[in-house]
Amino acid sequence: MSMMTNTLGRYFAGRFVISAVGVFASIFLLLVLVDYIEMVRKTSGLASASAITVAQTSLYRVPQLLEKMMPFCVLIGAMTCYLALSRRLELVVARAAGVSAWQFIAPALASSIVLGTLATVAYNPMSANLRELSKRMEAELFGSAPGGGIQDASGFWLNQVSTDSQWIINAARSEQQGVRLTGLTVFRFDNDFQFKERIEAREASLEEGRWAFKSARRFSLDAPPVDQETFFIPTTLTPAQVRNSFSTPETVSFWQLPGYIRSSESSGFATAGYRLQYHKLLAQPFLLAAMVMLAASVSLRFFRFGGVQKMVLSGVGAGFLLYVLSKVTEDLSKAELMHPIASAWLPVCVGGLTGFLALLYQEDG
Repeated sequence: MSMMTNTLGRYFAGRFVISAVGVFASIFLLLVLVDYIEMVRKTSGLASASAITVAQTSLYRVPQLLEKMMPFCVLIGAMTCYLALSRRLELVVARAAGVSAWQFIAPALASSIVLGTLATVAYNPMSANLRELSKRMEAELFGSAPGGGIQDASGFWLNQVSTDSQWIINAARSEQQGVRLTGLTVFRFDNDFQFKERIEAREASLEEGRWAFKSARRFSLDAPPVDQETFFIPTTLTPAQVRNSFSTPETVSFWQLPGYIRSSESSGFATAGYRLQYHKLLAQPFLLAAMVMLAASVSLRFFRFGGVQKMVLSGVGAGFLLYVLSKVTEDLSKAELMHPIASAWLPVCVGGLTGFLALLYQEDG
């Protein structure tokens, strides 16, 4: 009977999945706690911020952060699994029964590919949707009053030109890939670039041919501030153009990425970031399998031989170097110096081949 379907194979696969999910849940709780403390610090001066709302906002923000750490969760989970099996001499018994290292690694490889597939087709869309919800809740927390929390020079910037004015728009936060902006500061200049007024608004939405601002306060040089419920700025921007300016590839779900790539190409915008994200998600199952190979190459050593600590540290170091490689190739791809396919799949090939060669040397060398 195949190692993938017999009792021993299912046992190894179950141990690996439990370890990986355990590491994932532990890091998730840690990130939620850290993010909640940071959000409490930021909202300490807001009377309308309840503890439940702050906790919910942190809970919705963390899944997207944790998605980037998923390969390390699998690496640490696989190392924990194999070290525990080795410490309890279960691997020794398996080897004595004629089971090779390749056979008891195979269930974990198959399980990692399944986990990676679920992460791509299900977890990624969920984390993107939760991130949008967290942005909306942040807007409600920090943008409840005109001018609240929008005085810094960060965020998103737009330049809108009309027949008699030029408008410089700064938004602290964006939702729905830039169609809705919150925490706004607007500077209006005339055609001679002379400053005319400053406007603070709670939110703005992109409508057909115009930006619609709500809950605005207008400050001019020669008049007292004036509150205005709504006002409009003409624009020629389309949702596709705004999306390319305000959205990041990480905030677009896997199922929406092909449409974003097509619309960006038809509008003449750069698509390197979206293509890279799409191929990274396609490569994610195999990247997790490469992490299992790396973990197995440093954690199958018998405890009685010693040197386990050095092997574990080398595995963590290999994972860190693989992360550095992925960041370098990602930056090269976004600068259009490397093809997105090569950038997404190079860390997979390097990590998988490194683990495979190390195992081959240990087991058959």
